Amino acid sequence: MDRQIISVLYVDDEIHNLNAFKASFRRVFNVHTAESAAEAVQILKQEHINIILTDQRMPVTTGIEFLESIIDEYPDPIRILLTGYADINAVIDAINKGQVYLYIAKPWQEEELRSALEKAFEVYSLRERNKELNEELLLVNEQLEFMLRQKLLS
Repeated sequence: MDRQIISVLYVDDEIHNLNAFKASFRRVFNVHTAESAAEAVQILKQEHINIILTDQRMPVTTGIEFLESIIDEYPDPIRILLTGYADINAVIDAINKGQVYLYIAKPWQEEELRSALEKAFEVYSLRERNKELNEELLLVNEQLEFMLRQKLLS
């Protein structure tokens, strides 16, 4: 069975964090990085992204604001919020507004983050499979209804 390559978009205004992430994970994941929410949106327009990892504290747009702003257009990627600040209100907002799957504290540990990204992809894959099964079920139901109508008319 072919293992799908996981596409991760990491958004952080600190370039050294982006470089460290890329250095740590580029051999394991298809890594995309952005220094701002605006740059991240451009990447989302061009690439199929499975997981979005974003820093909370960034100038112009916070991580939560960014995640909330893309929900309608990009509902499928799993969202992870990364921050060096223990702010319970940010956690609550992340879950309620940004539909965040996981909240990770900085500085991240490579193995812990790798594991979190892999688990997030499992959730992504399960959601995608669930969508496929729902579509198949709808099609089968339509076919059954058609067959029932044909039987009733004959």
